[in-house]
Amino acid sequence: MDIKIESDFPTGDQIVKVLESRSWPMEFLVRTIVLLLVGFSLWRYQYESLFAVIILFVLVVPMEKIFPRHKGQPIRRPKWKLDLTYALASPLLNALGVVIFVVIAFLSFAWVPGLLVSPLVDMIPLSIKPIVAFVLFDFFVYWAHRWYHEVPELWRFHSIHHSPEHLDWVSGFRVHPFDFALIAPGFIFLVAAGFNPETSGIIAVIQLISGIFFHANVNWRFKFFHRIIQTPEFHHWHHANDEEAHWSNYCGFLPFWDILFGTYYMPKDKRPEEYGVDEYIPDGILNQLYHPLKGIGNPFRAVFHPIRSFRTLFSFIRKLLRGVWKSTFRKRGHRPTNDGWP
Repeated sequence: MDIKIESDFPTGDQIVKVLESRSWPMEFLVRTIVLLLVGFSLWRYQYESLFAVIILFVLVVPMEKIFPRHKGQPIRRPKWKLDLTYALASPLLNALGVVIFVVIAFLSFAWVPGLLVSPLVDMIPLSIKPIVAFVLFDFFVYWAHRWYHEVPELWRFHSIHHSPEHLDWVSGFRVHPFDFALIAPGFIFLVAAGFNPETSGIIAVIQLISGIFFHANVNWRFKFFHRIIQTPEFHHWHHANDEEAHWSNYCGFLPFWDILFGTYYMPKDKRPEEYGVDEYIPDGILNQLYHPLKGIGNPFRAVFHPIRSFRTLFSFIRKLLRGVWKSTFRKRGHRPTNDGWP
């Protein structure tokens, strides 16, 4: 007796098609799910995201109004509700990302070389250890960020963060929970090498907070600091939908890495004007969370067809590593096409 297991479970694509239907029952269901997502995040994490949004609004919005980069851009610009939803649900989404972070950190085996160099790390004076950790962490961030742009399988996740067509105090929250999990190997390497995990954690938190400021709609250029530390101008060029600016300005804090590896872009004769991506990104937080996972098929396939699923996973990992290799060793100035590597 033949049983078609896969037909018993709807695929992710089938679910999304149902949720995208315009009927009022589906619209009501989508809004209910989003409200539950935000409500549970607020309740579970003691309203910390709400307090963060209020504080950022009070501190950053006045600066955007007094020193606007794009004059006339309203607070309630297109899709501001979507970014606000991301902001309020961020603790829960980040917790989901941490699960992937831990899995990648363990499976990467980056803790093995970390343990091997730990005797050398013990020789570093305590007074400069945090500085060394900061520089190494930023080095790992640079490469993870670069791969997320230049490797198509990773760009699918990171493109969600680059989809806002307006940058301001809340746009930086639009991040897929699986985005930047690739920094996990670098983080676990530092911890295994003997650097204080609290130091690495503090650096990561500072990067997240400063990232909000870098997205702000402020007119400050800080020309003197362009080659020393990241500035809003530097990061706005990173988000610019400008062909010359694509695949540039990857660092977390230190532009030195972009200068060293040929991805620094700060023209003197113009400023970033347009943002976003040319490819299709669906509307709505639920659709955007699923968008990078589109095409994976039935999630129960791994249970009922393990061999076929393993082959698919192996093929994906091989393509991923191929893209990472090409990105890492590409010639200075050579950039992949919009569809990936030629």
